[in-house]
Amino acid sequence: MSRIFTTSVASVYPHYVTKAERKGRTRAEVDEVITWLTGYDQKALDAHLAHGTTFEDFFARAEINPNVSLITGTVCGVRVEEVEDPLMQQIRWLDKLVDELAKGRPMSKVLRSAVPSA
Repeated sequence: MSRIFTTSVASVYPHYVTKAERKGRTRAEVDEVITWLTGYDQKALDAHLAHGTTFEDFFARAEINPNVSLITGTVCGVRVEEVEDPLMQQIRWLDKLVDELAKGRPMSKVLRSAVPSA
């Protein structure tokens, strides 16, 4: 079992926010990415952060967005679509979304929104 599984989301969350804010994005945008991925609303996300929920429990209770198959690419040199452990893949999806946010991708692209027809 990876050590990240038993790490609290709250201990990593400030790093996500800092990474995004360094690139001109906001905490609210980080929260939007997390809620899109997990199905949690803001109140539930805040409760998980306040209670020190581990990544394992955080994702065990999440209702993962059906569009996660559209999340592709690499995080730390690992292709997210090839990660075999389901929990590690969920964590990598979150890392990838925060990376894209920090790189300045439009929120519609980060959240894999349907492309509006012209």
